[in-house]
Amino acid sequence: MTDAQGPDNAQGRRWFTAANALSLLRIAATPFSLAAVLDGQWRLAGWIFVAAVASDFLDGIIARWRRTVSPLGGILDHTADAVFVTVTLWGIAYAEVDAGIDVVPGILPWFIALAFLQYLLDSKALAGQPLRTSRLGRANGIAYYVIAGTVIGRNALGIDWLPDEAIYWAALLVLVSTLASMFDRLRALAASRDEG
Repeated sequence: MTDAQGPDNAQGRRWFTAANALSLLRIAATPFSLAAVLDGQWRLAGWIFVAAVASDFLDGIIARWRRTVSPLGGILDHTADAVFVTVTLWGIAYAEVDAGIDVVPGILPWFIALAFLQYLLDSKALAGQPLRTSRLGRANGIAYYVIAGTVIGRNALGIDWLPDEAIYWAALLVLVSTLASMFDRLRALAASRDEG
Protein backbone atom coordinates (compact mmCIF):
# COMPACT_ATOMS: atom_id res chain seq x y z
CA MET A 1 0.00 0.00 0.00
CA THR A 2 1.39 3.43 -0.92
CA ASP A 3 1.27 6.54 1.16
CA ALA A 4 -1.38 8.93 -0.19
CA GLN A 5 0.93 11.83 0.66
CA GLY A 6 4.01 10.27 -0.99
CA PRO A 7 6.19 11.96 -3.61
CA ASP A 8 4.40 10.28 -6.53
CA ASN A 9 1.06 11.67 -5.36
CA ALA A 10 2.56 15.15 -4.85
CA GLN A 11 3.99 15.02 -8.37
CA GLY A 12 0.57 14.01 -9.72
CA ARG A 13 -1.09 16.94 -7.96
CA ARG A 14 1.31 19.32 -9.71
CA TRP A 15 0.23 17.94 -13.06
CA PHE A 16 -3.50 17.89 -12.40
CA THR A 17 -4.36 21.55 -11.89
CA ALA A 18 -7.32 23.57 -13.10
CA ALA A 19 -5.03 25.69 -15.30
CA ASN A 20 -3.46 22.62 -16.91
CA ALA A 21 -6.93 21.15 -17.46
CA LEU A 22 -7.87 24.27 -19.46
CA SER A 23 -4.73 23.92 -21.57
CA LEU A 24 -5.51 20.25 -22.17
CA LEU A 25 -9.06 21.17 -23.20
CA ARG A 26 -7.57 23.52 -25.82
CA ILE A 27 -5.54 20.63 -27.22
CA ALA A 28 -8.62 18.38 -27.12
CA ALA A 29 -10.63 21.03 -29.02
CA THR A 30 -8.08 21.14 -31.85
CA PRO A 31 -9.42 18.24 -33.96
CA PHE A 32 -12.94 19.63 -33.61
CA SER A 33 -11.73 23.04 -34.80
CA LEU A 34 -10.02 21.39 -37.77
CA ALA A 35 -13.11 19.35 -38.65
CA ALA A 36 -15.39 22.40 -38.41
CA VAL A 37 -13.09 24.47 -40.63
CA LEU A 38 -12.65 21.72 -43.23
CA ASP A 39 -16.40 21.09 -43.29
CA GLY A 40 -17.15 24.81 -43.67
CA GLN A 41 -19.06 24.91 -40.37
CA TRP A 42 -17.78 28.38 -39.58
CA ARG A 43 -20.16 29.16 -36.72
CA LEU A 44 -19.11 26.00 -34.91
CA ALA A 45 -15.47 26.85 -35.65
CA GLY A 46 -16.16 30.32 -34.24
CA TRP A 47 -17.53 28.96 -30.97
CA ILE A 48 -14.59 26.57 -30.64
CA PHE A 49 -12.21 29.44 -31.35
CA VAL A 50 -13.85 31.67 -28.71
CA ALA A 51 -13.60 28.83 -26.17
CA ALA A 52 -9.91 28.31 -27.04
CA VAL A 53 -9.13 32.02 -26.61
CA ALA A 54 -11.03 32.09 -23.31
CA SER A 55 -9.13 29.04 -22.04
CA ASP A 56 -5.83 30.64 -23.06
CA PHE A 57 -6.76 33.82 -21.23
CA LEU A 58 -7.96 32.03 -18.10
CA ASP A 59 -5.35 29.32 -17.60
CA GLY A 60 -2.60 31.75 -16.59
CA ILE A 61 -4.92 33.74 -14.35
CA ILE A 62 -6.09 30.57 -12.60
CA ALA A 63 -2.53 29.26 -12.21
CA ARG A 64 -1.41 32.51 -10.56
CA TRP A 65 -4.54 32.78 -8.39
CA ARG A 66 -4.25 29.18 -7.17
CA ARG A 67 -0.44 29.40 -6.94
CA THR A 68 0.05 26.47 -9.28
CA VAL A 69 2.37 28.20 -11.77
CA SER A 70 5.02 25.72 -12.91
CA PRO A 71 7.42 25.13 -15.81
CA LEU A 72 5.18 22.23 -16.86
CA GLY A 73 2.13 24.50 -16.90
CA GLY A 74 4.01 27.01 -19.07
CA ILE A 75 5.05 24.30 -21.52
CA LEU A 76 1.52 22.91 -21.62
CA ASP A 77 -0.01 26.36 -22.19
CA HIS A 78 2.38 27.22 -25.02
CA THR A 79 2.02 23.75 -26.54
CA ALA A 80 -1.77 24.06 -26.49
CA ASP A 81 -1.53 27.44 -28.21
CA ALA A 82 0.88 26.16 -30.85
CA VAL A 83 -1.12 23.01 -31.56
CA PHE A 84 -4.45 24.84 -31.74
CA VAL A 85 -3.35 27.70 -34.02
CA THR A 86 -1.09 25.56 -36.20
CA VAL A 87 -3.75 22.94 -36.91
CA THR A 88 -6.56 25.49 -37.26
CA LEU A 89 -4.52 27.66 -39.67
CA TRP A 90 -3.49 24.55 -41.60
CA GLY A 91 -7.18 23.65 -41.93
CA ILE A 92 -8.02 27.16 -43.12
CA ALA A 93 -5.20 27.10 -45.70
CA TYR A 94 -6.22 23.63 -46.91
CA ALA A 95 -9.91 24.58 -47.16
CA GLU A 96 -8.98 27.70 -49.11
CA VAL A 97 -6.92 25.75 -51.65
CA ASP A 98 -9.88 23.41 -52.07
CA ALA A 99 -12.15 26.45 -52.62
CA GLY A 100 -9.70 28.10 -55.04
CA ILE A 101 -8.90 31.10 -52.81
CA ASP A 102 -5.75 32.06 -50.95
CA VAL A 103 -6.06 33.99 -47.70
CA VAL A 104 -3.67 32.13 -45.39
CA PRO A 105 -0.37 31.07 -46.99
CA GLY A 106 -0.11 27.29 -46.68
CA ILE A 107 3.48 27.55 -45.49
CA LEU A 108 2.58 29.66 -42.40
CA PRO A 109 1.37 26.75 -40.21
CA TRP A 110 4.55 24.80 -40.93
CA PHE A 111 6.72 27.68 -39.80
CA ILE A 112 4.60 28.17 -36.69
CA ALA A 113 5.31 24.53 -35.80
CA LEU A 114 9.04 24.93 -36.53
CA ALA A 115 9.25 28.15 -34.50
CA PHE A 116 7.52 26.47 -31.57
CA LEU A 117 9.86 23.48 -31.72
CA GLN A 118 12.87 25.80 -31.79
CA TYR A 119 11.40 27.72 -28.85
CA LEU A 120 10.97 24.54 -26.80
CA LEU A 121 14.44 23.19 -27.57
CA ASP A 122 16.20 26.55 -27.26
CA SER A 123 14.58 27.21 -23.88
CA LYS A 124 15.58 23.74 -22.66
CA ALA A 125 12.00 23.59 -21.44
CA LEU A 126 11.85 19.82 -21.79
CA ALA A 127 14.62 19.63 -19.17
CA GLY A 128 12.45 21.57 -16.71
CA GLN A 129 13.95 24.99 -17.42
CA PRO A 130 11.57 27.97 -17.56
CA LEU A 131 10.53 29.07 -21.03
CA ARG A 132 12.46 32.01 -22.45
CA THR A 133 9.99 34.18 -24.31
CA SER A 134 10.71 37.21 -26.43
CA ARG A 135 8.55 40.20 -27.26
CA LEU A 136 8.55 39.27 -30.93
CA GLY A 137 7.62 35.66 -30.14
CA ARG A 138 4.80 36.82 -27.87
CA ALA A 139 3.53 39.21 -30.56
CA ASN A 140 3.67 36.41 -33.13
CA GLY A 141 1.66 34.13 -30.83
CA ILE A 142 -1.06 36.76 -30.60
CA ALA A 143 -0.90 37.39 -34.35
CA TYR A 144 -1.51 33.70 -35.11
CA TYR A 145 -4.73 33.84 -33.12
CA VAL A 146 -5.70 37.13 -34.80
CA ILE A 147 -5.22 35.72 -38.32
CA ALA A 148 -7.20 32.55 -37.51
CA GLY A 149 -9.89 34.52 -35.66
CA THR A 150 -10.25 37.03 -38.48
CA VAL A 151 -10.84 34.33 -41.10
CA ILE A 152 -13.13 32.27 -38.85
CA GLY A 153 -15.05 35.31 -37.61
CA ARG A 154 -15.51 36.73 -41.08
CA ASN A 155 -16.88 33.44 -42.38
CA ALA A 156 -18.98 32.69 -39.27
CA LEU A 157 -20.66 36.09 -39.37
CA GLY A 158 -20.92 36.20 -43.17
CA ILE A 159 -19.39 39.69 -43.19
CA ASP A 160 -16.88 40.60 -45.87
CA TRP A 161 -15.47 43.45 -43.82
CA LEU A 162 -11.86 42.76 -44.77
CA PRO A 163 -10.66 41.89 -48.27
CA ASP A 164 -8.87 38.57 -48.79
CA GLU A 165 -5.76 40.44 -49.94
CA ALA A 166 -5.50 42.37 -46.65
CA ILE A 167 -5.64 39.16 -44.62
CA TYR A 168 -3.16 37.49 -46.98
CA TRP A 169 -0.64 40.33 -46.67
CA ALA A 170 -1.08 40.42 -42.90
CA ALA A 171 -0.46 36.65 -42.79
CA LEU A 172 2.66 37.09 -44.96
CA LEU A 173 3.88 39.78 -42.57
CA VAL A 174 3.33 37.36 -39.67
CA LEU A 175 5.29 34.71 -41.61
CA VAL A 176 8.20 37.15 -42.06
CA SER A 177 7.97 38.06 -38.38
CA THR A 178 8.06 34.36 -37.46
CA LEU A 179 11.19 33.89 -39.56
CA ALA A 180 12.76 36.96 -37.92
CA SER A 181 11.94 35.54 -34.49
CA MET A 182 13.53 32.21 -35.39
CA PHE A 183 16.65 33.94 -36.70
CA ASP A 184 16.83 36.10 -33.56
CA ARG A 185 16.66 33.00 -31.35
CA LEU A 186 19.43 31.33 -33.38
CA ARG A 187 21.58 34.45 -33.11
CA ALA A 188 21.03 34.68 -29.34
CA LEU A 189 21.82 30.97 -28.93
CA ALA A 190 25.04 31.34 -30.95
CA ALA A 191 26.05 34.40 -28.90
CA SER A 192 25.44 32.57 -25.61
CA ARG A 193 27.54 29.62 -26.78
CA ASP A 194 30.37 31.97 -27.77
CA GLU A 195 30.31 33.50 -24.28
CA GLY A 196 30.18 30.09 -22.56
